[in-house]
Amino acid sequence: MKATELHTKSVDELNDELGRLKKEQLNLRFQQASGQLEKTARIREVRRTIARIKTIAAQKHAAAAKA
Repeated sequence: MKATELHTKSVDELNDELGRLKKEQLNLRFQQASGQLEKTARIREVRRTIARIKTIAAQKHAAAAKA
């Protein structure tokens, strides 16, 4: 997911997306451990998207606290 898409979402929507991605990350780790994972690059994509969401959420919290 692109950062521009994430900037348009509210904090609640970001938290929902974060929860969904963390579940996906867990499932991907299990698949990798059992040798069933086909797209290994997806782990990296999910990890980076989680970082993007956390960064944007922190920016929104800081902006709300400043206002």
